Amino acid sequence: MLKKVLLALIIIVALAAAVAYFLFFTSATSFSGKSRYFYIPTDNATKAYVLKELTDSSITSRVEIFSMVADRSGLWTEIKPGRYEIRQGANIIQMVRLLKNGTQSPVRLVINKFRTKEDMAKRLGLLFEPDSLQFIQFLNSPDSLSKMGLDTNTAMTMVIPNTYSVFWNTSANRLYHKLFSESASFWTSERIAKAGKLGLNKEQVYTLASIVEEESNKNDEKPIIASVYLNRLKKNMRLSADPTVKFALKDFGIKRIRFKHISESAASPYNTYRNNGLPPGPICTPSIKTIDAVLDAAETDYLFFCAKPDFSGYHSFASNEKDHFKNAAAYQKALDSLLLK
Repeated sequence: MLKKVLLALIIIVALAAAVAYFLFFTSATSFSGKSRYFYIPTDNATKAYVLKELTDSSITSRVEIFSMVADRSGLWTEIKPGRYEIRQGANIIQMVRLLKNGTQSPVRLVINKFRTKEDMAKRLGLLFEPDSLQFIQFLNSPDSLSKMGLDTNTAMTMVIPNTYSVFWNTSANRLYHKLFSESASFWTSERIAKAGKLGLNKEQVYTLASIVEEESNKNDEKPIIASVYLNRLKKNMRLSADPTVKFALKDFGIKRIRFKHISESAASPYNTYRNNGLPPGPICTPSIKTIDAVLDAAETDYLFFCAKPDFSGYHSFASNEKDHFKNAAAYQKALDSLLLK
C-alpha cells in the first residue's frame, strides 16, 4: 500500500513538474513571424497596462502565468518603459526577465533627406514615443536651440544624414541632443579648417550643400556645382538657385521655375533670386558626400550651369553669360523637341 502511495506521489510530482516546465520554460508566444514589439509608454509602466496589452496584442496566451511570475520576481516595482522585442519561441521566464532588466530594442533611425523641419518631425513622431508636435516644438524653440548655438533657421544643420540607434522612449530634447552630438563629431578639425578656407562656417557649408543636394544627384559633379555658387558668393552675385524658390513656396513639385514663382516668393529670405548671399538656413538635409563636395569644391571660374540637352542628369557649365545662354538654348531646344513627340 505504501509503495502505491509513493508511486502515486511520484507520478503527481512528475506531472506537476512537467506542467510547470511546460508553462514556464516552453514557448509562450502565440503570434506568427520572427518577433513582435511590445511597447510600454512612459506614463503607463504599470501592471494593469502591461497585462491588458499582453492580452490585447495576443503576444502570449499565458497572461495569468506571466502575471504570477512577474508578481514573484518583483517586476512591477522595477518595470521600465520602452520598446521590447519578444522573439518567437520566448518563454514566460524570458519575457519577464526582458521587461525587468529593461532590455530595450532600439529603433534604427535612418535619416536620408528631409526638406523641412515639419517633414522630419512627422517622421520622428511615427518612430518614437513623443509625437510630431513635441519634435517640431523643439525645432521652433529659440531657447532650446540657442543652447546648441543654433536658431530656428539653422536648426536642421545639426542633422547629419546617417543611421542612428535610438531608444523608442527617448524624449525630443534628448534625441536632438544626440543628433547634435553626432554632428559635433562629424565636424572634425579638418572639415572646419576646410570651411574656414572657403570663408564659411559649418552652418553655412551645410546650407550651401543643401542647395547642391537639390541641384544634382550626380556625386561626381557636385564639387563643380559647389564651385559655381562659391564663385558667385565671392563676386557678390545672387545665387539665383531654383531649389531655394521651391523651398520658399514649399512646393517641391515645380518642374521649372518661372518669373511668377520668383515673384510669389519675393518676400521670403530663402528666395536667392531676390536676396544676396546664402539663405538663412538649409533647404534640405544634404548627404555627407554632398557636404564634403562643398568642402572639397573644384577650383573653376564657372558662374553658370544648366541641364545638359541629353537629359543625362548632368550639367553644362559656363564662366560667362554668352556661353551660358548657348547652353540654355540647347537644353530648351531639346526639351521642346521632347515635348512635341
